[in-house]
Amino acid sequence: MAARGEGAGMRETLTAELLAITPCDAKEARQVSEALAWTLSGAELFRLQKPAIPPKHLVSFFVVVDGEHILLVDHKDAGLWLPPGGHVDPGENPRGTVIREAMEELGIVAEFASNEPVMLTAEETVGISAGHVDICLWYVLRGHRNADLTTCQDEFNSVRWFHYQDCPQENAEPNLWRFVGKY
Repeated sequence: MAARGEGAGMRETLTAELLAITPCDAKEARQVSEALAWTLSGAELFRLQKPAIPPKHLVSFFVVVDGEHILLVDHKDAGLWLPPGGHVDPGENPRGTVIREAMEELGIVAEFASNEPVMLTAEETVGISAGHVDICLWYVLRGHRNADLTTCQDEFNSVRWFHYQDCPQENAEPNLWRFVGKY
């Protein structure tokens, strides 16, 4: 039986998204396998209460790319440079989260570079709301470094474009360099 706020269709959609990912390494292969098992288990997929109820929930990141540059945000809560994104709302498709969050956080219309997520990570969070696990689908959006952005000042200290080779190594999302290498 589906958990509160979702139907069988959502689990099918998420399963298809997970199966579309080609893992870059053994860690990602294991995380995709575990995420599939979690999805099919009937466990609640969505965050129902901030910061961590349930203690594992679904998130969508979107990496905005322009040539050899990616857009990262200095996230206030996490204390890290990471791609923008957010928690998938109950009943929401993970791609729908990207569309919503791209407009809310950057003021841009999401232009997907690929229909499928590029990567999956499953990590315990850090920062102010540390201690829960985000199952995170990473999507890629086409961007333009000269475009005007309307950034979410409540969530970000700053927003900045980085050349791939200049992405932060310290104070960065721990899987950022795995993504850069994979992409």
